[in-house]
Amino acid sequence: MEIAVLGTGLMGAPIAANLAAAGHVVRVWNRTRAKAEPLAAHGATVVDSPADAVQGAEVVLTVLNDGPAVTAAIQAAAPSLPHDAVWIQTSTVGVEATEDHIALARSLGLEFVDAPVLGSTKPAAEGKLVVLASGDEALRDRVQPVFDVIGARTMWVGEAGASTKLKLVANSWVLALTAAVGEAVSLAEASGLDPKLFLEAVSGGAIDTPYLQTKGGAIIERSFEPAFSAENALKDARLVAEAAQRAKVRLDVAQASGERLQRAVDGGHGDKDMAASYYASFE
Repeated sequence: MEIAVLGTGLMGAPIAANLAAAGHVVRVWNRTRAKAEPLAAHGATVVDSPADAVQGAEVVLTVLNDGPAVTAAIQAAAPSLPHDAVWIQTSTVGVEATEDHIALARSLGLEFVDAPVLGSTKPAAEGKLVVLASGDEALRDRVQPVFDVIGARTMWVGEAGASTKLKLVANSWVLALTAAVGEAVSLAEASGLDPKLFLEAVSGGAIDTPYLQTKGGAIIERSFEPAFSAENALKDARLVAEAAQRAKVRLDVAQASGERLQRAVDGGHGDKDMAASYYASFE
């Protein structure tokens, strides 16, 4: 297939590399071209504009930071977009922006699949993301070859927009877990304990999780190489809050998790892994 990948950051770059390695014809664009250049060694063609990327594409994949960035890229690509292309939107942009993108696709004559992913940089590199897809059932066979490359499994969850809602539900859980790990480690340290004792105490029990051991270990080692940055997690926390407001539910833990991330970002930790919200425990 001919595939355009718009956005080659922490997630977009490995996704594009895997698609090229699988034999697809891949053209990539990134606002900062230098971030896309290494993909040439993986067989992708690096171009200077979204319009150049989408020429002749059967699939247009957006892997960008937020709703406005996605909208701007598609609008810039519009003059060259094939009218029979499928736009797969994998970025986490929230409910309102997804509704705008569905309308934008319709206005441009594009088919649209809402497909945010679960997973960070490691599963992206390994092609083991979980793809949460929603859209017209008639499109499934056309886009599944893409999903088979980038993901370990695909969940189809209804009409376009449903998967964005599911992604925000999952993100509310991840935000809560991350905040809880940071708080537990910080309380142990501030109490004069070796925080490794906490990880050992719960290891293998009902309240243990691989995520706890991974993030807890990273915090203890002060190793915050970003699998998913605190700044991006803060963006997602805001989207969760917006979704909760629309759904008329009160999410106290999600709100507190967002406040912790905000303090960590304000403290200069925005480019570190989201586990760096640990620093929000201290003045």
